[in-house]
Order: sequence, then structure tokens, then C-alpha cells
Amino acid sequence: MEGNAGIRPRSLVWATSIDVLPLDRVVRRREDYLVVRSPGNPSHWWGNLLVFDRPPGAGDRDRWERRFAAEFAGQPRSVHRTFVWDAPGSGAAADEFAAHGYDLERNVGLVATPDQVRSHPRANRDVAVRALDPRPGHDEDLWGAVVEIQVADRDAERFDADEHRAFCQVRMDDVRTLLMAQAGAWYVALTADGEPVASCGIVVAHGRGRYQAVDTLAAHRRQGICSRLVVDAARDAVRRHGARTLVIVADPDYHALGIYTSVGFTPAEEMTGVCRAPRTAMTRPNGGALRTAR
Repeated sequence: MEGNAGIRPRSLVWATSIDVLPLDRVVRRREDYLVVRSPGNPSHWWGNLLVFDRPPGAGDRDRWERRFAAEFAGQPRSVHRTFVWDAPGSGAAADEFAAHGYDLERNVGLVATPDQVRSHPRANRDVAVRALDPRPGHDEDLWGAVVEIQVADRDAERFDADEHRAFCQVRMDDVRTLLMAQAGAWYVALTADGEPVASCGIVVAHGRGRYQAVDTLAAHRRQGICSRLVVDAARDAVRRHGARTLVIVADPDYHALGIYTSVGFTPAEEMTGVCRAPRTAMTRPNGGALRTAR
């Protein structure tokens, strides 16, 4: 597990992306990159990756791929390739990676302090937001509903429903274990009839509260539910779990970015990464771009 500040990325996006990985995560420093492994989930594309100190330059793809193969030789199920860099800018990513079968992921990291988070004027007042109990045997129906919300929100053209469900179940089991061991919670928004229609998590580490998987069922969008959920979750994470900084990540072209800024989050950094998924008939779901809705 990450042992000291010296092996944490400078970027809040990448540092908090490590914070939310399973307890068995391993972070190791090499000369010009970090190795991040999730041994219990080796096919998680964004949980097994290399974090380089600088953007890629001309000719770096071959070297980076050789380093990945060597670092993950003991994890034969890590057949993807994921690279990010702890600095802004894309460098030669388009020519070196996007032109060779990699997806180019650009993300905006937004930050808020507790006093900056504010309710949206059209926040939904009819839903109830509550934290789930992560202990085995508690809130099992709601934990199952969280998985189904995530499956419903997947990119159906890329991700098979059954495989995505299996991945989400493993990921949520890991998150529950993480939440029992350290600060944070998973939240659901419930209608008056008790139907869970939206959910998100916040994992708190080193005073940083990082949002995870902000999802709202399609039939309940544009009703002020997401903004209510994000704000209520933030306030609970501050009050009960000691979050001093709140971090949320969004695709710059995704509508959620506007929701987050409307409740007090400010864009703080733009970070880029590349991922090449296994070559299968339908892309397996274990990646999930760093968009917070995944």
C-alpha cells in the first residue's frame, strides 16, 4: 500500500485516484514513473497502471509498453495498457498512442473546500439522501441497487451488461471493505417511495474526499437530484469523516461538469491518460474512464 507522501502523485486527480483503490493496492517508485497495482483486481484498467512524471514524447510508446509488460509480468490478467502522467498537457499522446488503438482520456479535476459547497437553487427537496452501512449483511438491497444504477448508466455500445454488472459488483465489494477500514461513505438518493434513483461515494484519505461513481437513473435526470446528492454527500463527508478538500473529476465534454461548478466546485487541473483495452468482441467494463459517473 502507499506508504508515504514521496510516492504520491502531485496531481490531485491521480493522487485521489490511488486513494480510492482497494486496500491491497501497491504503489512503487521507479526512476521516472510510479507503478500502481491492484492485485485483487488485475484486469481493472485504471487500477493497474503506470504514472509517468511527464507527458509522452516522440518514441515513448514503445518504451512505456515494455515497462508495463515488465512491471505486470506477474499479473497475467493485466492484458490492458494504461498510462497517465503527473503533469498537465498531452505531449505526443495523439501520435504515440491515440493513433495506435489507445483511448485518450482527458479529465477535469474540480476542487471545493467545505465552505465553498453550496446548495443549488433547484436542488430536489423530495428525495432523501442517506449513507449506506458498508458492513456485510447491512443495506444489502440498496448496495445491490447501486450496482444496477451503475449498470444502467454504462455506455451500452461499449460495455456488455452482464460483464459490467460483474465488474461493478467486485468494485463495490472492494469499496465496502475500504470504507470499513478508513473514512468515507456511499450515498443513495431515495424517492418518497424508497426507490434508489442516484448514488455516489466519497472516500476520504489524507483529508481529501474523492467522489466516486456519481450516477442518476436516466428517468430521474434534470430534476435536481444529482446536485442535491453531491452537496449532501459533501456535507456529510466533512462533518462525519473529516474531509477538508473535496475532489470530483469529470469529462470536460460531459454535462455533469456544469452541475459540479453550480454547487461550488472549481476546475483546478486538467489531466490526461491513455488506455488500450483488451481486444475483445465487446470491450470489457473494467476500465471506466475517470469520469466520475463511473
